[in-house]
Amino acid sequence: MAGHDFRPVYHPAGHDDELRVAVQDLRTGRWLSMARLLERTDNWGLWTQRTQVLAAVAAGSDVVLAWRAEQPHSVAATVMHTRVTVERAIRAHRAQHPRTHELWQEAWAACRDTADISPADPVPWICLLALALLDDDRSMDGHRLRPPAPMLPPGPWGILAQADERDPYNREAYHRMLQFMIAGSSGPLAEAANFAHWAAGSAPPGSAVHLLPLYLSVERYRREGGQEKALDLHWVAGDAVRDAGHALDAWFRYADLHRASPVDLNHLAHALWGAHRFADAAGVFDAMGRYWTVLPWSRRTRDPADQALAEEVFLRARSRSLAERA
Repeated sequence: MAGHDFRPVYHPAGHDDELRVAVQDLRTGRWLSMARLLERTDNWGLWTQRTQVLAAVAAGSDVVLAWRAEQPHSVAATVMHTRVTVERAIRAHRAQHPRTHELWQEAWAACRDTADISPADPVPWICLLALALLDDDRSMDGHRLRPPAPMLPPGPWGILAQADERDPYNREAYHRMLQFMIAGSSGPLAEAANFAHWAAGSAPPGSAVHLLPLYLSVERYRREGGQEKALDLHWVAGDAVRDAGHALDAWFRYADLHRASPVDLNHLAHALWGAHRFADAAGVFDAMGRYWTVLPWSRRTRDPADQALAEEVFLRARSRSLAERA
């Protein structure tokens, strides 16, 4: 796949073939593959990842509603209903829809109900972390709790602790927490950086939490207007190079790459390429196969909304990295 005929493919399931089948059926209005897939998903990290992908697809239809009507006692259907209500509330908030508060309340209630029905499941708590983003002025007491370590800001630490208790260092939980901190800052993101490095510093080998600083670096680049100023020095600065190396050593070398999030692989390949660690980036591109994601590559273009430009950057980075190893 190193030749000129290489064509990248976007699919939220990445290398997860079973999830890809369920997503395809979901897009045609069928829920049985989703139900069977979730029934045989046997660890919380994968359960979280699969339900998140499925909810993003299902939120635009009534497929989950039909599933619940057919199997009203299915815990998986209840979890997916919660996922979908949360996804719709987040989309409404993003679009400043007049029903946002109503949808937020509905989603919050669904999270609490699902937490009671499935007490060992981290997903309801992760969904509550996602909904914390809708609290723009941080008015809810649960979103202003004291942090567990110095240099960290107040936030929904109690909710993160509940998710952590059920699935320690859950990828989505820590991403939701980072998003909360980024959204609450219009400045240089110092508190978000403290959180990202604090989390990555304590996560076990193989945890995707080690990649949080890479996501933060992309957000900083966006806020600096890097795509307009060609700030390539951003990626070869000491912190960026160190964070890329840490993610490679602490996550990539230990992770089950067939279960890895495609966007994580893309962020790592992007960071290593930006740091001029081309041979290391080549190994990540190999693991990625054909599955690329628009982010973070779109942040390196003049128009982040133009997917074709993002694909050009991705292909250029991939070609440069693979050539280093040739």
